[in-house]
Amino acid sequence: MFVFTTTERADLHTAALYAFGEANERLETALTFDDVHARLRSVGWFEPVSDEELDATLSRLRQWGLVDVVQNHAAHYTTAEDYERKNLQYLLTKRGEAAYEGVQHALSVLASSGALQTAVLDAIAERLGELHSLMSSEVASNRRIYTTLMELEGHLDALRTNTKQFNSELQRLLRADQPDLATFQEVKRATVGYLQEFVTNLDQRRHTIQEAVGLVEELGVDALHRHAVAGAELPKLSTSDPEAEWLRHRAAKWAGLRGWFRPVDDAVPRVDELQDIARRAIVQLLRALDRMSDVRRRSTSAAADFRALARWFAASGSEDEAHRLFNAAFGMWPARHAHLAHDDGELISSGESWAQAPPVPVSPLLRSSGRTERVARTGKVRDVEEVRRLRREQARQQRAELEVAWRQLATPGPIRLSGIGELDRDSFHRLLELIGRALTAREDGSGVRRAMTSDGRVEILLRSPHDAATAAVRTPHGVFNGPDFVIDIRTTGSRSRAEEAQ
Repeated sequence: MFVFTTTERADLHTAALYAFGEANERLETALTFDDVHARLRSVGWFEPVSDEELDATLSRLRQWGLVDVVQNHAAHYTTAEDYERKNLQYLLTKRGEAAYEGVQHALSVLASSGALQTAVLDAIAERLGELHSLMSSEVASNRRIYTTLMELEGHLDALRTNTKQFNSELQRLLRADQPDLATFQEVKRATVGYLQEFVTNLDQRRHTIQEAVGLVEELGVDALHRHAVAGAELPKLSTSDPEAEWLRHRAAKWAGLRGWFRPVDDAVPRVDELQDIARRAIVQLLRALDRMSDVRRRSTSAAADFRALARWFAASGSEDEAHRLFNAAFGMWPARHAHLAHDDGELISSGESWAQAPPVPVSPLLRSSGRTERVARTGKVRDVEEVRRLRREQARQQRAELEVAWRQLATPGPIRLSGIGELDRDSFHRLLELIGRALTAREDGSGVRRAMTSDGRVEILLRSPHDAATAAVRTPHGVFNGPDFVIDIRTTGSRSRAEEAQ
């Protein structure tokens, strides 16, 4: 089917097939010889093509079963030449249409990138809910059921295709090793954030889809497909019944939906496998980022050191130089305890091998400091009681200052940042730390960001202002200006006035 892409004139053969494909998209099913010649330029072929070359190309396409030729008996011809050029009409066969679509699909896959889209999961849940509502209604239109079912299958196909492409690209990213570490590090960080965003609330979306599938199946999947095939209004262009084949396709699609979210044999849903893959990828990417950061922090790596050492060995002029280089690189110097002697050296002959001589005790201190042990007076133990007292006093003072700062920052309820007025230096820095923690947190459903201090004693609830108002907080070192956030700072065990009123 795709042999036209491997011949010597594959470019011309492909251009001719594209000319037929473009005409087919414009609902022009048949082209004359001149029409094919004229349409080559519209598909990007600008080289001159003789009639003999184009005739040979059309003959090859006919030989491969991609193009068929028919005679046009309905046209009027004025001359014999006009009859020869316009009598024959060329059109794509079923095999030719499949070849054209196959090439188009291959090019689109090469140019596309996969994605994990939570919007697709939400759309699947919405279409299932709509199908349940339509099936429960007595006045539901079969056409509406058909279009909703087609939308559901389209979203499922998009989820499957994008997931496969994204997983393939993710595995290639995990195995890749780019020379531009800065750019590659940014790509991996962005991928980690993307995966974390997808995994968030994935369990809730999966549970919603599972319940929706169960509700539809309670009303009957066969009944759903019967209503849908009635709304499809399939034409009968052949002797075979198209409805039976259509229903088999719908059953296979529904089985695929169950495999993704609610398998019948208590198997693991594919969406769970996708979640596991995403979580493992996050861990692997973070480890890769750590390794890349270590490499960037060091001026060189161990592999680069050994390669440089190998070049130095290769450039050494003699074996003695190579030995000196080896000793300098790996610290293989003569033993520093060689000067130590036995207590009674006269008992050992000077010609006796060191391997046969009795051992000499070596102090462990010789390895770390290069000196042998020396017996001296015991060091005086320093009295640290005064140091402990000063540290305890300092810790109490810091805790007291911290308590004062938290009490000063605690609010009676939600207030504007501009309502704080004036703060001392320490309290102002504590406030900035709390606001910074809150801004890095995610908003909940009501638009509130929550954050706590590291010891868990103070919590801040922050809401972005709906207007463009700015706040001014005065400090001994100047005035701080910024958005007029709505803040609610609470210490452990405290409650806001709004909560007490409720």
